Parts: sequence; structure tokens; C-alpha cells
Amino acid sequence: MVVVTGQNKVSGNPDDAMSSSDAEDDFQEPATPTATQAGQALPLLPQQFPEVVPLNVGGMYFTTRLSTLRRYEDTMLAAMFSGRHYIPTDAEGRYFIDRDGTYFGDILNFLRSGDLPPRERVRPVYKEAQYYSIGPLLDNLEDIQPLKGEKVRQAFLGLMPYYKDHLERIIEIAKLRAMQRKARFAKLKVCVFKEEMPITPYECPHFNSLRFERSESEPKLFEHHCEVDVSFGPWEAVADVYDLLHCIVTDLSDRGISVDHQCIGVCDKHLINHYYCKRPIYEFKITWW
Repeated sequence: MVVVTGQNKVSGNPDDAMSSSDAEDDFQEPATPTATQAGQALPLLPQQFPEVVPLNVGGMYFTTRLSTLRRYEDTMLAAMFSGRHYIPTDAEGRYFIDRDGTYFGDILNFLRSGDLPPRERVRPVYKEAQYYSIGPLLDNLEDIQPLKGEKVRQAFLGLMPYYKDHLERIIEIAKLRAMQRKARFAKLKVCVFKEEMPITPYECPHFNSLRFERSESEPKLFEHHCEVDVSFGPWEAVADVYDLLHCIVTDLSDRGISVDHQCIGVCDKHLINHYYCKRPIYEFKITWW
């Protein structure tokens, strides 16, 4: 006797059939979300900092209070340790700042008690204060030497918009000549003049007869360029030629370039009527090693 059991009708399409493994997959627990998914689903919690904060600034160790780092709200340090940003730690658990820590102690001393660095460290500390955006420290440093004097000097140099370009030209010409000659030093001529109007002492009464002010429709009286490598001027200020020479030598020296200069005469080119150029010409000697 044959017994027939009741069975569900099987579809003729094999794709509609569900394997046992497929059925098991349907009942598996959801996979662990990826980091990207987790970030989208749950925001990261604010980073918590201790009241006493150990720091590793470029390999130099410091310890300070959290309130010290947050003393001024609009600074980079206050933002870094606000809890809104993640600060990595080193193997010892110190919070790491990837910055040269040589002058970070001066930064902390100002945040702690308003102390300013000694004069010989004012410039580098100013640079660090710029990086950390500590406005009150920047204001204090700008009001003492040497930065206070530098502000006055830059106000004078601002009268010559191509000053930095001319410095670069001096360096490039001197380098090229030294390399061409295979020499230790190179010489070049530099003209530094304060007055635009050509003049000689005995021609002072006729100074106003030679006018440079003219409209665009008027013809140009003459075009004159001294036969030098670089020319600085003119400018309108109390500071004179020697003040500008001091600026040139100082800025070149700050870039590690050794320079000597001496006046070798004036430009004697005849311009018009009885007028001659008479602009002073200086010989610059750039020593490379």
C-alpha cells in the first residue's frame, strides 16, 4: 500500500526555491556597523581632559592646568582643548602637539601670569604666538623692542613698494656673477637716492625751472636710468639715504648674506640744460663663503 503525504506545490522555477542556508541568513544578527556608518549614526563624544594636563610639544614635556590653556577663548590652544577636537597622546599619555617646543614655555608663562620673554627671545616667541593665535601676547610683544622699532622701520619701507623685489635682485645678480666667475664674492652697483629731481648745489635757484609734474598729454622731458644693477628711490620721508642703506644691509644679513658697501661716486650723466644726475652710487660686495 502506498501512502501519499500532503506536500506543498513546488513551483517550476528553481530560483524561487529557498535553500536552508538562505533561510539561516535571514535569521542572522546584523553585522557590526563600519566606522563610517557609526560616525553617521552616533556622533563622537567630546574629548575629556584632566584638570592637570601633561603635554608633549615636539618632544619637549610640559605640565599645566587646563584653565591655563583655555585662558583666552579665541586662541588655537583654547580650541584644541575645548573638547571639540581630538588630541592624540604619546605612549606615556601626554597630549601631543606637533610643533617645536623650544619657546612653548614662554607661551605658557604668558598664559599663566602675563610674563613676557627677554628681549633676545621676543622675535621667535612672537612667531609662536602667531601660530597659536594668542592676540594679547602679540599686542604686548609688538609694543616692546625690537618689534616696536621694526614697526617704525616697516612704515618707512612701505614708501618703496618694490623694496623686497630689489633685495631679491641684488641676491640673484650677486649669485650669478659669483658662479660665473667661480669666485668667493661678487660686486654690483646700487643707486640709492631720496630726491627724484636732479640737482647740483650751484643750480639750486633754478630748481623749479625743471618740472617733472606733467599731464599725460605733455611730452616727457627726459628718460634717465643710472647705469647700475639695482636702484632704490625716491621717497618722501625724514629718513635719508644712510637709513635706507642700513635697512638693506640689515635685511640681507638677516638672510645670512655677508655684505659690505661703500660709496664710489655719483652718476654724472648730463640730463638737461645745466642739470646732472648726481645720484650716489654704492658698490656692494656680497661674500658667499
